[in-house]
Amino acid sequence: MNVKKYQLWMLLAFGFSMMVPTVSAQQKIGYVNSDIILQAMPNYATIQQQMDRMAADWQKELDQLKKDLDEQFRDYQARELLYTNEERLRRRSEIVSAEDDLERLRVKYFGPEGDIFLEQEKLMRPLQEKILQAIDDVATAEGYDYVFDVAGDFLFMFRRPQFDLSENVLLELGIDVASTGRQTSQSN
Repeated sequence: MNVKKYQLWMLLAFGFSMMVPTVSAQQKIGYVNSDIILQAMPNYATIQQQMDRMAADWQKELDQLKKDLDEQFRDYQARELLYTNEERLRRRSEIVSAEDDLERLRVKYFGPEGDIFLEQEKLMRPLQEKILQAIDDVATAEGYDYVFDVAGDFLFMFRRPQFDLSENVLLELGIDVASTGRQTSQSN
């Protein structure tokens, strides 16, 4: 029985000794909400408007092509009996080809690697780099070891509002938090 108690005490002592370095080497962690920061950036609204206009123009083009294709199909159906077999095959082939072209254009504009994605990435990159530099400056100046973004899929089960660096990053970017009309989690 004494051996078991001794082993238990040794195990507990070992466990506590392993915790001591962790306590003495605590790391400072903060977080930001990039949605709040982005929306407060003056250029963000302009970029969003550009992207919305571009998407609307491309969608309008696709809608017109679809309308023309539907008209071509209705015309084919109305005259199908008047066509020779060769003419029917040619017209069907033209319609299928036009449908394929329409789908290729839709993917080119709105697909995962489409023009809208590439254009948004190109326009947003300078803002993102500016935000990342401001986060780096704030984190370095205030001695943070890690800074997380809580705006995306990253989930915190608990966070202390005093570690939210979003306002500091906005100030580093030269944006007056009070004039944005937005509340960060510090003011919630």
